Amino acid sequence: MELLASFERGADEVTTLSAVRGAFALDKNPCVTVLPQGGYQFFQTEAPDVAKADMKEAVRWKIKDMIDFPPDQASLDVLEVPATGAQGRAKSIYVAACKNDVVASLMRQFFDAKVDLQVIDIAEMAQRNIAALSETEGRGLAFLALDEAGGILTFTAQGELCMVRRVEVGSRQLESADPSRLEQLLERIGLELQRSLDNFDRQFSAIPIQKLLIAPGAKSQSLQTFLADYLGMPVDVLSLADVLDISAIPGLENPVRQAQCLTTIGAALRGSAA
Repeated sequence: MELLASFERGADEVTTLSAVRGAFALDKNPCVTVLPQGGYQFFQTEAPDVAKADMKEAVRWKIKDMIDFPPDQASLDVLEVPATGAQGRAKSIYVAACKNDVVASLMRQFFDAKVDLQVIDIAEMAQRNIAALSETEGRGLAFLALDEAGGILTFTAQGELCMVRRVEVGSRQLESADPSRLEQLLERIGLELQRSLDNFDRQFSAIPIQKLLIAPGAKSQSLQTFLADYLGMPVDVLSLADVLDISAIPGLENPVRQAQCLTTIGAALRGSAA
């Protein structure tokens, strides 16, 4: 890594993006942004039996009862779920869908700021990119990352996203909890992870899980200690210094700073993982 910087928000997004462009010549470099949480829906469904060229249009109408807006107003993308190897199991896909207006607004902001926006990504894929750096050949990796409001649990193998689960406990809850409440929250996380691990084992029995990796953060050590005992499996806390050269970025050795920037870094890794 050569550069990582934070900027104070200006009067609006265009003002902020213009300031970033001026500082880093972003008019000459392609950029990636990530949809905000709550700005899209992401779910797994059975793949329609159509040609690849027709997949998106077929999916648009297949998911009409799964999204909370009309399908003809949806911007969507489709990600194939790796084959499970199970006989007779239908092929699955992940679908990311949001309103056209959300995408149009983002594109307009970057256009007005004269920033070359190439890709609009999602947090699940950014997390996949980070996880891919820590995988072992022939094995799967479970990776849990918590933000203030909740968390994402991904299962990856060979750089591919196999399964995603949302966790309803966030870092803010863990940090503000008294010891009794903290124990309850950790048990909720542990139960969700155990269910997800069991589900992954049923769907992808040919892919053994190497370990659970936890994103750095204020309570990551508490999570590691609890989950290693609760799940009875290897649990490590990610250090970006183990998978990336961060020596040129002052302050990034701090786990809290790593947690703040994890999605941004994952999105920037898109070219190396996608």
